[in-house]
Order: sequence, then structure tokens, then C-alpha cells
Amino acid sequence: MKKVIGLGNALVDIMTMIDNDDFLSSNNLPKGSMQLVDRDLSEKIHEDSKIFTQKVTSGGSAANTIYSLAKLGIESSYIGKVKNDELGNFFKSDMEGNNIKPILLSSETPSGKAMALVSKDGERTFATYLGAAVELNANELKSEFFSNFDIFHIEGYLVYNHELMIKAAELAKQNGLTISLDLASYNVVEDNFEFLKSYIKQYVDIVFANEEEAKAFTKMEPEDALHNISEYCDIAIVKIGSKGSLIKKGGIVYKAGIIKANMIDTTGAGDSYAAGFIYGLINGYDLDKCGNIGAILSGKVIEFIGAKPDEKTWSEIKQLISEL
Repeated sequence: MKKVIGLGNALVDIMTMIDNDDFLSSNNLPKGSMQLVDRDLSEKIHEDSKIFTQKVTSGGSAANTIYSLAKLGIESSYIGKVKNDELGNFFKSDMEGNNIKPILLSSETPSGKAMALVSKDGERTFATYLGAAVELNANELKSEFFSNFDIFHIEGYLVYNHELMIKAAELAKQNGLTISLDLASYNVVEDNFEFLKSYIKQYVDIVFANEEEAKAFTKMEPEDALHNISEYCDIAIVKIGSKGSLIKKGGIVYKAGIIKANMIDTTGAGDSYAAGFIYGLINGYDLDKCGNIGAILSGKVIEFIGAKPDEKTWSEIKQLISEL
């Protein structure tokens, strides 16, 4: 069976259920966005938010996707950078405990942390201190990291390091890997539009975008955005929330639905969708079925705080997939 390797910002998520969006505005955090913050502001937000319910999990977009693939039985690995500190050790042990082979480079800078602030409506806003994660550089990547893998999944949050993204894609292509990219966040797309357009055209085979990200990339509504993105890659996916998702390959458009879910927290929904879709591709399923598997994973993950359902739910996920 095909194997998957991911690359991303290795972060520990501090999942925080805020009771009022005033907490966001008081910290100048636009709701639903991912904002990069320095260490001092990260610590301030962390301290001020301790009055709310919190949960600590390993995270980062690509890491979440790799985690879900591993839970589905796909042999997986992950490249990131941490410090040998409490958060870094937690990240590594969490990966290993979930049958993921971590390739974690070391830094003297504290490990990265994402304050994931979850509003009452389930929308999440990230205040992210990248720390050690952002120090991962192109020169540290080696061809052997990518050998013996089939699919390379990269998160759009790395787009601020163009050299790293290019080197990773070149090494993946040299080793014959299919490359999938999650566009990550609408503001990330807006800030890096020209680079992303060129990067996708040159390297990427599969693009995952939600409605906002697709609009930021194309200035179009979902269906037109799908057609536009498909001009840059082999498979384009636009997720449209409660309306499911649209998928296009080779001039054919496929549609996938959703499953009923009791939404608590949308963190990891897109990452989980990507994992389900990639799992379907690995198993040779039709693209609409791949999208429906993505919908199962994303629908189940939003019923939990954070991107990691419990073992009982993973059994339910596997059962639902088998019933498709």
C-alpha cells in the first residue's frame, strides 16, 4: 500500500473554548484567521485564556492530516522542527504513539505553539507562535527523507518560506512522489498569491481549498473557483461547508456530501478531510467516494475539541467508510 509523508510547522495546539468573541477583538485577532504572534503575545494570550476550558494536543495542519492517515492504517511519516523541551517531547511522543515515524530536526528555540481559540459557533481562530518550527530550512531537507514514499502532503502555512517549499517539492518530485497541498487559510493565500500560483502550477498535483481560500486564490465563487484551480493542478478540491465539496479532474466534476454532526470545534476539519480524500486515492476509489470519506472524517472530528477523535469514534469512522 502507498505511503505518505508530510511536512509542516510542528506545533502543540492549546485548544481553548472561549465564551465570548470579545476575547478575540481585545487581542486584535480576526475571527477565523491564523495570525502569527511573537513569544510574548503568545504567552499573554495563553495566560489570559486559562480561565477557559483548555486541551493540549499535538498539531499543525499537515501533522493533523498525517495523524488521521496513520489512524486509518496508512504508513506515514512527518518532517518538522522542535526543541528538546516539554512541548517538543510531547509532540514527538504523540507522533510515535500513533504509529507515525517523526523526522524531527532540533532547535534551541522553544517549540512552536498554537493558541486555538474556539468560539461558541465552533469557528476557530489561531494565534500561532512558530518558535522552532519556523527555523526548519531548505538546507536541512534530504532526498532520503522522501525515498520509499508515494505521496507528499504539505501545508500552505509554510508558504512564508519559499525556499523550503521549493526544495521540498523538488526532492519529492525527484523521488517520484505525488504532491498535495492544503491552502491553509484565506489570509495566507492573500499574502502569497503570486508565489502560490506559480508553485502550484509547477509542482502540485492535488490542491485542497475551502470556500474562503478558493475565493482568495481566484476571486470567484466555489464552482467557478474549482474550474480555475483545476487549470493549475491535476485534482482540485473546493470544500463548501454544509454543502459538501466539489472535486475536478480531467474536465469531470464530482460532488461529495456531508454527514450529520454535532459541531463543537472546527479545528482540524479541513486537515481530516484531506486525510480521508488521500486515503480514498490510495485505495483507488472514485473521486466522489474519496470526497465522501473526507466528509466522514471531517464530520466526526468537529464533534471533538481538537483534531483527534477518541478510539471509539475511529472505530465508527472505519465502519462508515466500509459502508460506502
